[in-house]
Amino acid sequence: MPEPRRTARDLFAETLRLLLAKDMTGYAELWAVDGSIEFPFAPSNYPSRLDGRAAIRDYLRGYPDLLDVQAITEQTVHETADPDVVVAEFEAAGVVVATGQPYQMRYVAVVVARDGEIVHYRDYWSPLAGAEVMGGLDELTAAFASGEANA
Repeated sequence: MPEPRRTARDLFAETLRLLLAKDMTGYAELWAVDGSIEFPFAPSNYPSRLDGRAAIRDYLRGYPDLLDVQAITEQTVHETADPDVVVAEFEAAGVVVATGQPYQMRYVAVVVARDGEIVHYRDYWSPLAGAEVMGGLDELTAAFASGEANA
């Protein structure tokens, strides 16, 4: 008997599990080959969109070297009229690896799934909060835009 198809809710839950496990390859594998992730509030010099599983995998590869996410302290998932779409509110907490400073940030994500894979993920986060956590806007953009996250 075939396994049931993963829903948008299932896929979002799996993103959090893999984030906490620091399994960025597994995280990226949740996307369809041609899936995308979008950062609507991205600052200049920061990617605003990544297209394709390979680009997402490359972007995330060094993420645990930047942020040691240790807990999801809050989480609410809202169902929508479309069963393939959820809106998730969550808070992640951990440590900035380079400084040892605490990290705590809120996010809102819109997850669209088709055929058991993520086809689009819209990641709403505050660049100001991200810059504060990383030690400044230059540090934030350097970590993610210039390839440091992919080291």
